[in-house]
Amino acid sequence: MQYISKHDAKLPAAGLRLMKKKVVGLGELLWDILPQSTHLGGAPANFAYIASLLGNEGIVASRLGHDSLGQDAIRRMQEVGLVADHVQIDREYPTGTVNVQLDANGVAQYEILQPVAWDFLEWTDDWRELAATADAVCFGSLAQRCEGSRATIQKFLKSTSGRTIKVFDVNLRQSFYSAAVLAESILLADIVKLNDEELPKIVDSVGIANRSEISSAEKLIREYDLKLVCITRGGRGSLLVRDGESSQHPGFKVRVADTVGAGDAFTAAMVHEYLRGSSLERMNEAANRVGAWVASKPGAMPRPKNGVLGEALAQIL
Repeated sequence: MQYISKHDAKLPAAGLRLMKKKVVGLGELLWDILPQSTHLGGAPANFAYIASLLGNEGIVASRLGHDSLGQDAIRRMQEVGLVADHVQIDREYPTGTVNVQLDANGVAQYEILQPVAWDFLEWTDDWRELAATADAVCFGSLAQRCEGSRATIQKFLKSTSGRTIKVFDVNLRQSFYSAAVLAESILLADIVKLNDEELPKIVDSVGIANRSEISSAEKLIREYDLKLVCITRGGRGSLLVRDGESSQHPGFKVRVADTVGAGDAFTAAMVHEYLRGSSLERMNEAANRVGAWVASKPGAMPRPKNGVLGEALAQIL
């Protein structure tokens, strides 16, 4: 379903339907345990959920434990319309959980437990077929913290078709990354999305001088043959850069419930527009609008009021 831009006339519901794309979130699937509530999450799952709300076929490729939390996760996925057919079940390791603490501004801090099921992703014939038919795949650094899952993720990315857009959504968490993993991931990607706090760490790890956001993004594009670099700035919006072109957006001011999943929603909307050939400005506004909507709601997978996403997004001014 297409977002409604403040620059566009309001479209009739029939005009919001777009060609469905197969969009895969590859990596961690887990439960976010907040002080007052528990929500299904993990960046790839959050990404796939928002991709589904936008009218795509959102698919999660991950691994759950053979336990009650795993069963609850499958049930929750079905409730929110996520394809669970490609979620593996692990009979040894438990379903992943993350302890989340929120500061006074709703900004989340994470304690990510290990080892868990998604640390042991397996390369299978099912995933080989999924990789070959995906229109876009989003992956991060966290699910590559263990050698087995890292090898599987790299095989998945290398098995995609030439038309598949591969998105590295960095998400540096705790100490679960290395310079080698970051460099390998950027090499495998078409699009790199990171935040302004991660940028200095990323460019330093690959030997690029960080003189400005735009210059660093342009150097990443040239040296790694990228199609697009996105730098998010929290409540201050975002910068999109591609060869010879850039777009800045100030973001949308909302009352923040929590920031869990807002960045993943941003990525999903950006990819949704990228797959449809949108301008940088349209990608940037769509991504900020959807990210702001998620930040205004508890948890990473909020349900649109009356099930209509366009109406919910139109209220983000």
